[in-house]
Amino acid sequence: MWDERYAGEEYAYGIAPNAFFKTVIDGRNLRGSILLPGEGEGRNAVYAAKAGLQVSAFDISMEGRNKALKLAEKEKVTIHYEVGEFFDLSLVNKEYDAAALIFSHFPPQIASKYHRKIADLLKPDGLMILEGFSVGHLALRKLNPAVGGPGNIEMLFSKDSIQRDFPNFEILQLEEVDVELKEGAFHNGISKVIRFIGKKKG
Repeated sequence: MWDERYAGEEYAYGIAPNAFFKTVIDGRNLRGSILLPGEGEGRNAVYAAKAGLQVSAFDISMEGRNKALKLAEKEKVTIHYEVGEFFDLSLVNKEYDAAALIFSHFPPQIASKYHRKIADLLKPDGLMILEGFSVGHLALRKLNPAVGGPGNIEMLFSKDSIQRDFPNFEILQLEEVDVELKEGAFHNGISKVIRFIGKKKG
């Protein structure tokens, strides 16, 4: 599915960074390394690299990687991008100053496992950044399919699931909010999202 979505010339979710991600990167003056799981076509990875961060990203889509590297070349930055199953990749052998899950919705049978491994890869005081569709988003998706997001409620986020999967974090921000997405062809309209910023306890 993802190779098919990313195969066209156009960027499925645009080339501008996610608004929440941009706000956090700009407002917190992050330094060092950042991990971006499920990074797709690279819009957030490239923005982070332009902000001076050392970027490692991964996805299951080779088409996504190809377009991410093309975007990075256009913007004159370097990103490290791997394709495959998370636990098989070399980037799991490193530590990071930050990680960001931006609309990275994993299948329910692996989601918590992935989240906990990502948390493990963060250094003490490392920052976890997340924006994703909430369980409350399903009703909005039924009214307007153009807003996108998984149709499986088990792939969506809640405040409880965040606290369960990231227990060793000081919560700096955790909220469910309505936002108007304008991200390429597949995220358009009023959406209900979970936003989380957590600081890993030492």
